[in-house]
Amino acid sequence: MSKTLSYVLVTPYTVAKSRTGGVLSRLLSRTDLELVGAQIFTPDKDFADMYAASLKERAPQNQLVLLADYVKSYFGPSGGRPHRTLLLLFKGENPCGQLLNVCGHLYTQHVEVDALAGETIRDTYADLIFDANNPDEVRYFEPAVLTPRHQDEANNDLRFFANFLDGQENLVQNVKYPDPSKIERTLVIIKPDNWKHNSSRPGTIIDMFSRTGLRIIGIKVHRFSLAQALDFYGPVEAILKKKLAPTFGLKAKEILERAFSFPLSKELTETLGADFGTECAKDQFHQIVEFMSGKRPGQTSGDDINKPGDVKCMILVYEGENAVNKIRDVLGPTDPLQAPEGTVRREFGSNVMVNTAHASDSSESYEREQNIVQISKNSIVSIIREHTGN
Repeated sequence: MSKTLSYVLVTPYTVAKSRTGGVLSRLLSRTDLELVGAQIFTPDKDFADMYAASLKERAPQNQLVLLADYVKSYFGPSGGRPHRTLLLLFKGENPCGQLLNVCGHLYTQHVEVDALAGETIRDTYADLIFDANNPDEVRYFEPAVLTPRHQDEANNDLRFFANFLDGQENLVQNVKYPDPSKIERTLVIIKPDNWKHNSSRPGTIIDMFSRTGLRIIGIKVHRFSLAQALDFYGPVEAILKKKLAPTFGLKAKEILERAFSFPLSKELTETLGADFGTECAKDQFHQIVEFMSGKRPGQTSGDDINKPGDVKCMILVYEGENAVNKIRDVLGPTDPLQAPEGTVRREFGSNVMVNTAHASDSSESYEREQNIVQISKNSIVSIIREHTGN
């Protein structure tokens, strides 16, 4: 069976309630699909009306009518403010069937609370409440997520989404703050070690960051090119040489003295640190770059240095008061072994390099980093068009 694309739309209410991580955890851990794209966007009234009309036309089923009415009422702006919605794009065999199984079905008849098991995303996060005196009247409805049932529906919807998203910025601005001078942005990278196989880890990490109370205003699936990784981690190279070169020199001294049974002079020890130690520190830097891009410096040349790498990560931008420090408090220090209990790196990190996530350490770092990864751009439109056509 060929691999195709489908999607999950996380509703504005679910995004606003910071349930994004929990939804993503279910989708990644209970399918064998690949997450190939993600984007936060703010639907306008035309988007809501057209998407609702499309849902209504598919079949005169109560579920779709209910969804169509919901989209028309709640996806567009209200009170002059647009709302954040998250599009998740998945690729694999039978993606519509797999995603529908995890998202869950909607029940148009009254279901007792004790009959729900929380097995699907909608069991856990959706609400369908009927009037106590009139079981046929829905008093409150929140579907949590939307996903198509069939591949032709997915293709049509994705083309519609691509046309809407084409040319839009990847960072949304839908809130006016009382004092904008207090608002910071910070960049988070969920690193490649979290994407080696499908698991709940990326979603759990996002869920842990949600306790900061910050808003996600941008998100994308990204593959660092070698050039980007070298630029992004460039400042680390000098730090590694300064910190590690003397240490590697001393280790080399100890090994040589044991092997040849005579002490090395101070001058030779210093030379080992300056030469051999520096080369070892440089190799550590190259390992970091390879870890983030999947490509080893010195083994890629020409235009290939600017091509997307062999491993993926997820990049998010958080916004709010004191955003930099709030995120770094939840992330924990660079060394997972030194990180406090309950932090992201203590929970999921392995060592100072494979430490599961990155976060900007200052507003200045955020500006530099977001330029390197081109956070204002998202490749999701080109991915959709590559697979479905214009």
